[in-house]
Amino acid sequence: MASSSRDDSTRGRILEAAKAEFAGHGIAGARIDRIAKAAKTSKERVYAYFRSKDDLYRFVAAQELDAIAEATRMNPADLPGYAGRVHDYFVANPDNMRLMRWGQLEFAGNGPDAATVETVSGKAGQLRRAQQDGLLDSSWNPLDILMFVNQLAMAWAGQPGLGAADGHFMADRRAAIVAAVERLFPASTSMNESGTGA
Repeated sequence: MASSSRDDSTRGRILEAAKAEFAGHGIAGARIDRIAKAAKTSKERVYAYFRSKDDLYRFVAAQELDAIAEATRMNPADLPGYAGRVHDYFVANPDNMRLMRWGQLEFAGNGPDAATVETVSGKAGQLRRAQQDGLLDSSWNPLDILMFVNQLAMAWAGQPGLGAADGHFMADRRAAIVAAVERLFPASTSMNESGTGA
């Protein structure tokens, strides 16, 4: 990844075009020439910022992880609320779910990237501290808590077209997700705002 503190409009357009390209075509199927054309620049300019297509994808995916964390704000004392926000985010941003899943599929043999490891480690640490503070059942492994909550939260967001004709369908699915997480990991009655974080 190219290092540059100057986030000019060309770089911003490249990132927006890359996000759409990767979401639509995956990493292997994405084309730098299409990204450059959509960003109204040249392939050479794209490579001036990012050494390779993989580096560009990793940068875009890391930005998306930050956006998800900001939008969903995990509070270990209220995991049902967090699950509802994760559901809302991916229902509203289906391309972002596809963007992240392409990386999971295509980089599977390489193990998780540094941004994902950092995000997961940070959230697992928050959950562990909440267990130590008595806000969560300490018999669970924090990584299992994180995986189960996130998978439940995203379960219906990845089902395009189901119930589209019924305006209440997704609201009912959201309510079911929140209820399921509440049964597994009830919200603490002594909500600890210091546990709130990305």
